[in-house]
Amino acid sequence: MQFLFKIYQRITWLSLDVVLGAMAGMLFFARALRVELAWQEYILLGMAVWCIYTADHLMDARKLASGHGADRHHFHLIYQKSLLATLGVVGCVGLVWAIKFFGFSKELFFGAGLGLVIMGILLAVRKLAAKRVRLKELSSAIFYVIGISWLPWYEAPEIDYTWTAFGLTILYMGLAYLNLIMLSSLDTESDSEAGFSSIATIIPQERLYPRIRQLAIALVLAAFMGLLLVNSLYRIFPSLVLIMLLLHYLSFFKSGLKSEQIRMRMEVAFLIPAILLVL
Repeated sequence: MQFLFKIYQRITWLSLDVVLGAMAGMLFFARALRVELAWQEYILLGMAVWCIYTADHLMDARKLASGHGADRHHFHLIYQKSLLATLGVVGCVGLVWAIKFFGFSKELFFGAGLGLVIMGILLAVRKLAAKRVRLKELSSAIFYVIGISWLPWYEAPEIDYTWTAFGLTILYMGLAYLNLIMLSSLDTESDSEAGFSSIATIIPQERLYPRIRQLAIALVLAAFMGLLLVNSLYRIFPSLVLIMLLLHYLSFFKSGLKSEQIRMRMEVAFLIPAILLVL
């Protein structure tokens, strides 16, 4: 069991769980918008997500003081040369592959532009530090969902631009934001020791904890209302978001679970849309 946990840790530290979750999220929006995407588009998204998250972790690792920070930061600090080389290779291969697949089209330029905007925001958050730290999780959640959904939205016919689709997008953003502030709460101690800023380092736990609970309950109720109100053809989508939200809520607020166990369950939640592959 310990061996399996170590494998999971490496997968998490390398952001591979985030990559798979992003690909499952793109599938969610593709099915909701009735778009058929090529397998290459999912792989290219995964490569882009991995590059962004790895670059972010490497920038965090460079700010570490000895003995401080989360294990994933120390992992990126120890293996930063190998990871930088891999990041360069993956980035170059992804760019060449994207040019070959999309050509010099609007999809290519919008995707590349979005990636640059996200990296710019990550750098801006670091510069602003505590002054705008409340926006860190919110902006990350918004751009995460934009990143995994823009291609399905772009390729969808206008007839599928419905209030249901917009509502699902907003709800998914709420889920991503809930995930980030929950993770921030779990990492409060290590982030404070390492000098990193997050919403959990500026809002005391006794105030943040009830806010997390209130947000989670509000999102669960919104997903449940969506399940009741949408056309039967679309009910599978709010159902999946509801399951993901409940898994977050039950994992985070269940006593007796270790931080890594909570994190594992919440990250696995983002793989749930993959069930659409067999439906």
